[in-house]
Amino acid sequence: MDSITFGRVTVILPTLDEPGLYLSNVTSLDSARGIVQDFQYGDADLRDLDLADTSLITGRVSRLRADRVQFDKVRLDSVEFDTCDLATTRIADSKLSRVVFRNCKIMGASLTGVALDNVLFENCKLDYASFEQVRVTGPVAFSKCVLTEASFAGCDLSGVVVDACTLRLAEFSRGKYQGLDLRGNDLTSLRGVAHLAKVVIDRAQQSELAEAMIAELDVTFGDTLNERR
Repeated sequence: MDSITFGRVTVILPTLDEPGLYLSNVTSLDSARGIVQDFQYGDADLRDLDLADTSLITGRVSRLRADRVQFDKVRLDSVEFDTCDLATTRIADSKLSRVVFRNCKIMGASLTGVALDNVLFENCKLDYASFEQVRVTGPVAFSKCVLTEASFAGCDLSGVVVDACTLRLAEFSRGKYQGLDLRGNDLTSLRGVAHLAKVVIDRAQQSELAEAMIAELDVTFGDTLNERR
């Protein structure tokens, strides 16, 4: 079983190239049976990709471009998304297990009420993404991703690893972040630092968190009082 380790977290990956497994080419991810299994889908340019009450099990989606993506009550199990451009993505009340997003653009995405178990976002653009009521039930990692102005609200990100990511103006609201591993990232422009109790950082990042807190509090330094008059 393939896996990859980031710090203290080991993410189990989809095993799509094992001997004896054959992925059939499909022309759509929609199915009247509500399940698509052992599939390969890609090289498509769609206006809409709208799935509800559907299970995608053991498959690869590659080089897919969609102007609008809506997943509602969808189960993804052992699925890899590679080099996809998924604009205006909305995922709600869904469960992702052993799922990889690699080299994908998912800017402005909205994930609401989503459960993540063994999920990896690698080298993805997630600018302006919104994560709300997202809960982690197994290992999860963000590696080399751009999360500029992403927001996290009411999430349980306990134990998640964020590795070598861009977190400029990323905002954390109330949630559970115990063990969230932020080592190896620039934390100077984070928002909502006061909510990040019990996260994991390097000692050298103490000054970065302090800088982020000072910026958020909009404090005035005494030696600049005259300059503000």
